Amino acid sequence: MMSNLTLLRLPDVMKKTSLKKSWIYYLIDHGEFPQPVKLGARSVAWVESEINDWIAERIRQRAEGRK
Repeated sequence: MMSNLTLLRLPDVMKKTSLKKSWIYYLIDHGEFPQPVKLGARSVAWVESEINDWIAERIRQRAEGRK
């Protein structure tokens, strides 16, 4: 069982990543951003640790000189 998971709603993801909504969904569509978790008919959220991992990967790529 997963414990201590924190879910982030879109405004929180946007703030944490400094990305706009349209770019987040573009990256999702291209397999370059974590998939959201469906909470209800019109509600989604992201697992905070997956967003943190995504950010850490961008930093690692920068350190390696990759885009």
